Amino acid sequence: MKVVVFETEEWEHQACLRLKPAHELSCTREPLDARTAATHADAEIVSTFVNSKLSADVLAQFPSLKLIATRSTGYDHIDLGWCAAHGVAVANVPDYGDSTVAEHAFALLLAVARSLVEAVERTRRGNFSQAGLRGFELRGKTLGVIGTGRIGRRAIEIARGFGMTVIAHDLYPDADAASRLGFCYADLDEVLAAADALTLHVPATPGSASLISDREFGLMKPGAILINTARGNVVDVPALVRALSDGRLRAAGLDVLPQEPLIREEAQIFREAWTEGHDLKALVANHVLLRFPNVIVTPHNAYNTESAVRRIIETTLENIEAFVRGEPRNLVTHG
Repeated sequence: MKVVVFETEEWEHQACLRLKPAHELSCTREPLDARTAATHADAEIVSTFVNSKLSADVLAQFPSLKLIATRSTGYDHIDLGWCAAHGVAVANVPDYGDSTVAEHAFALLLAVARSLVEAVERTRRGNFSQAGLRGFELRGKTLGVIGTGRIGRRAIEIARGFGMTVIAHDLYPDADAASRLGFCYADLDEVLAAADALTLHVPATPGSASLISDREFGLMKPGAILINTARGNVVDVPALVRALSDGRLRAAGLDVLPQEPLIREEAQIFREAWTEGHDLKALVANHVLLRFPNVIVTPHNAYNTESAVRRIIETTLENIEAFVRGEPRNLVTHG
């Protein structure tokens, strides 16, 4: 088959060579979009990462497409409705980053709890003053966990190691996990009211969009910390700015923001079709967040460890090979 792998680094290209000579392989550093789709329109299998936007208009340029192998757990960048209607299967990588993402969530939590970024920047300037750097310890505090899938459960394990009490919310509670890991479930409002720190581990779905907004921030304990390593649109960013500005929240640690590509490449704002489907108010709020001294933003980097990225490419290649054998695995849609 004709296989095209988008958004590849050189080492990924080398790993993908195992698909040859059984398949015709092309690799490119560029994401899949309307322009690059036209260049590779004869592809039967495409593999992308989350910076590609597989909309109906883009996918319609692939008349022979049979499989999309996304190198991610999430698939909100893919129009699944179009895929189902046109017989295109979609496979993901369901469990590459449980520990990776959970550990990053705690890196963010510790960094904001102890003002680590400010402390390091201060000492690099030769200033060893401790003024304004007093933090708080995690032991004895309550962690609220929204979403108790693989990553959420790993975050709970880490929290218990720190001596934290954990209260969680999930649409589908796992009683066995609660008993084994030593936490309890509650409704969302109870979790918000009890948490000294709140960490989000839910997928991007219509139901999770702006899950944490003005109402939810109003229910949170004054001085609480928000950690988001899930998806940017789970948090209403203008509401987050308001909660930080009025002192409701002590701090926030974020690895994801809505409209991340526009933050990375601001010139896109001035393209003719930019306004369609984009929220200028949220984009401005993103830039405001980047300037808050009590906010740490990392560049969607929670997944990015050597072990995790190796698991991603290995699982993706196995997904492609299994599909070609007629034994598909890790399917989100069956086509």
